[in-house]
Amino acid sequence: MPWVTEITQRMRRYVVLKLLGVTVFICVFFIGYLYLLRHPLYPVTVMPLTALDRLIPFQPEALAVYVSLWLYIGIAPGLMLRLRELADYALWISAMGLTGLACFYFWPTAVPPLALDVSGHFGFSVLQGIDAAGNACPSMHVAAAMFTAIWIEHLLRQARVPPVLRWANAAWFVVIAWSTLAIKQHVVLDLLAGALLGAAFALPALRWRPAAGRRGAAPV
Repeated sequence: MPWVTEITQRMRRYVVLKLLGVTVFICVFFIGYLYLLRHPLYPVTVMPLTALDRLIPFQPEALAVYVSLWLYIGIAPGLMLRLRELADYALWISAMGLTGLACFYFWPTAVPPLALDVSGHFGFSVLQGIDAAGNACPSMHVAAAMFTAIWIEHLLRQARVPPVLRWANAAWFVVIAWSTLAIKQHVVLDLLAGALLGAAFALPALRWRPAAGRRGAAPV
């Protein structure tokens, strides 16, 4: 199957650089994220609950889906063929991350405290220690997932994969977004703001991508 060969070639190209790049991006982003989380410079706004937030129960099993984002965000750069395309992708997603951090700097937000103790559930004590329920709006978890989903869709269309893989990509984004509500890390308004932020950077990034990075061009 030609698409299998192409996907394999894409994933093998610059594999070490891609792994290092994604790791460095996550680490650098979290330095700023955690600093603002622990040292807000302005009063923290508690995000309001919607009717949908009240309908969705706490579902601790959704934590596995929530943390799957860190695997998901590596797929889009993993499918790229050209260094310039990787560099442009890095610039756009970094700009999105800086925009999110600017939101947290000028408008610190948090979700309402849970009415139950979740520390007894597997993984939640670690989550609360690393990613407490602050820096809520926009949800950078959802923003990163949306940015990634849009780019993966574009790259899978380039590779002409079967539609089921493109549907799987969309489904992965949906369940990641849902998981932020199910484990009560975010509320619906955070999710919507994060989705808009991710799309606001992913769509222009695709429009002004390197022309030579499209299908049929010689990779560099």
